[in-house]
Amino acid sequence: MVDKLIEKTGPAVQLDSAAKTKGERTRERIMDLAYRSIVQKGFAATSIEELVEAAGITKSGFFYHFRDKNDLARQLFERFLAEDESILDTLESRARELSDDPLQSFLIFLNLYAQMMDDMEALHPGCMVATVTYQERMFDAEVRQMNVDYLKRMRVRFVRWVDEIVATYPPRFDIEVEQIADHLNVVVEGAIIQSKALRDETLMGKQTRLFRQYVKLLFGA
Repeated sequence: MVDKLIEKTGPAVQLDSAAKTKGERTRERIMDLAYRSIVQKGFAATSIEELVEAAGITKSGFFYHFRDKNDLARQLFERFLAEDESILDTLESRARELSDDPLQSFLIFLNLYAQMMDDMEALHPGCMVATVTYQERMFDAEVRQMNVDYLKRMRVRFVRWVDEIVATYPPRFDIEVEQIADHLNVVVEGAIIQSKALRDETLMGKQTRLFRQYVKLLFGA
């Protein structure tokens, strides 16, 4: 089910490959190569020369699409965030369709999210948010601010939902709604980093499900 949701969201933020011009396909190819290289070995270690060679283009061809390496990073990060938020929108929409109850819909969302995490390695070889955070000195100020703005949007997204839950289900102990919202991001981003370090692809889904159990206990579900 989650695979079908993801298939619907990916093309929604990009043109269908058949409809793209040769230039657009080349630009996407460069970005795909850059993404894999950056999350695997870092931004500093990813050179324009290797991207040009892998894409089978000239250096002038690269600069036709991107002003410089930082411009590539900005466009790549923008694409990643758009895809990520589109997926979350789809999962939230599906969860809310399945239940009008804010707590139950949130638990459904977390279950769908955990299923997606189980397939994360196949979907994404790494997380750009974590990459930019840990290598922030390698990126320019605009990319770093994009990262901060994204995390704040995630906080707002989940604060809104947890506020709905608290209005109906008083928590078993005092909490700050913002901290619960941040907790989910901490679990997800931390699990992505640790799963990569330990080479354990199951860790992300397990940690998301553990957070789901915590939410159930917190609100007495």
